[in-house]
Amino acid sequence: MNCPAARALERVGEWWSILILRDAFHGLSRFDEFQASLGIATNILTRRLKHLTENGLLERCRYNERPPRYEYRLTPQGRDFFPVLAALLAWGNRHLTPDGISVQLADRESGRLLEPILVDRNTGKPITPDNVTLQPGPTASAKVRARAARIRERHASASFQDKESGT
Repeated sequence: MNCPAARALERVGEWWSILILRDAFHGLSRFDEFQASLGIATNILTRRLKHLTENGLLERCRYNERPPRYEYRLTPQGRDFFPVLAALLAWGNRHLTPDGISVQLADRESGRLLEPILVDRNTGKPITPDNVTLQPGPTASAKVRARAARIRERHASASFQDKESGT
């Protein structure tokens, strides 16, 4: 796939993988810890840990020689997944809490509740569907370039219509 979102979903889109990464961010690292936390079948956990390791999000490190025992640590690539997880948690709290919020993000030092948003690193400006467009990258295929052009045309047309209607 030429789409980075599709490639990312291929790496971590399976929900058990995302939950394993969630637990890894909270300090879990051993097979039995993941299994107890998630209540996941051992064969599924084995496959998901192998997948995450092969795809560079976790690294398998031996912590005991006899018998051989391993733990799974987040790699830099795995740590870079945290904003995605924080965004999923915020979205879930905003839209999927019929009985109320059960888990929130808070500042470790002050305990102040945090509300994640996606912002541009250079300007600090929030990134929303209203202020972004698809920009083809240097290796974009003709199909991606055509899709980006269609999206820009729609945005231009919508902007023109908004100006015409006074909104």
